[in-house]
Amino acid sequence: MKTHIRCGTLFTGTSEAAHADQTVIVEGGLISHVGPTASAPAAAPGDEVRDYSRYFVMPGLVDFHTHLAYGNAKTEEDIDIYAPVEFRALRGLFMAQRVLLAGYTSMCNPGDSARVTLSIRNAINAGLFEGPRITTAGPYVTSRQGLTDWYPTWIKQIESSIGHVVSSPTEAIEEIRCQAKDGVDAIKIALDGDLTLQPNGVNAQAELVAAFDAEETARMVAEAHRLGKRVITHARGREAILYAARAGADVIFHASFMDDECLDAILENGCAICPTFTLMVNTYEFSQPVDGASKGWSAAAKFEAETAFKAIGKARKAGVKLLTGTDSGFAATPYGEWHAKELVLFVRHLGMSPGEALRAATAVTGSYLNDGGRSGTLEVGRNADIVVFDGNPLADIAQLLERSRIEEIFLGGKPVTVETHEVETRLVSEFSYNWWTDIYTQERVRQLSNQIRSISAH
Repeated sequence: MKTHIRCGTLFTGTSEAAHADQTVIVEGGLISHVGPTASAPAAAPGDEVRDYSRYFVMPGLVDFHTHLAYGNAKTEEDIDIYAPVEFRALRGLFMAQRVLLAGYTSMCNPGDSARVTLSIRNAINAGLFEGPRITTAGPYVTSRQGLTDWYPTWIKQIESSIGHVVSSPTEAIEEIRCQAKDGVDAIKIALDGDLTLQPNGVNAQAELVAAFDAEETARMVAEAHRLGKRVITHARGREAILYAARAGADVIFHASFMDDECLDAILENGCAICPTFTLMVNTYEFSQPVDGASKGWSAAAKFEAETAFKAIGKARKAGVKLLTGTDSGFAATPYGEWHAKELVLFVRHLGMSPGEALRAATAVTGSYLNDGGRSGTLEVGRNADIVVFDGNPLADIAQLLERSRIEEIFLGGKPVTVETHEVETRLVSEFSYNWWTDIYTQERVRQLSNQIRSISAH
């Protein structure tokens, strides 16, 4: 049996344009025909015809930066410590379905705790549960200067951490081989930290110290490629970006402080960039005075975002492929909420047209998934992952943030039927003991006296 999908407007992802009065025919989960409705093959007896002649039809969207193990966490401790990995897998499956219901039929999980998302991916692929197509890495490979090495040396690395700290090139290669054996789709290397995570002076903006030197980086990338795995790197500072690019990393996340030397290496080796603006922008737009993120983080995020808009804009003009990703999984980027904001930021700050941004979130980003090149466009032989939308994102890309506009989602030609609901975050992700947001000295209490008396009166 075939399904004939009649489209009022069809965006296939093969170009930045859309076309009116088109029909997509689906057979066996794949697209067998795309073209004008007037010349489409007639439906045979037993075929299903779905009339979406009032709607905008497009490929399922792709978020290349969603962490299913994080659980919308407010603290790094909650990401790493308190929830056992078994719970994280169950929670992550629920959150993956929220991603799907936002119109994102595919995603990449770039960095994980243990084998959480690997297990979610396998369960979905086995048909046990409905969920998006998942490409996943394992724990970040990191060092003492890298992201995810949060803990003092006297505590050592937490077993359930999202990062795996290595102390030598040999140990790094062994970790890469173990992850490849476990079946990851990509190797994630944390090539530097974050601007505000290193209080010891190594966080000087563009000169952020790389976690590995050039030779170590090249060895890790070469081994991952030898084993048939893509390499994705966390690299915000100039040094890390340069090492990642020269080593031929497939995707560089952030790249906020790249200079011309970095850009030349990126172009020479054909690296893509996933800038992940959304987390930075949400951090400075949403953080409240009582939030830890407001105490220096918001200002740092704003500075980095404004720097990145210029650097990534220059990379776009030079022809670098830009992937869409949001760093969903934090409290500032909850699953299913802000995935399409990255497209809005691409249009607003990089000068993209809505068509170019939508193509970035479908065909361009889809080409980096580990599914044999079958996602991201609506073409013959591709996955029938389709979103039926009540609106026109080519006129207003921000419409994609309105989930109520999604009329239907098809995954492999079948309508998505899964539903989710609101959850009590205290039972899902808020496990750390964070009892106070202030230090209540006598002077501080005097400053807050009116506020405290008001609370006490109740």
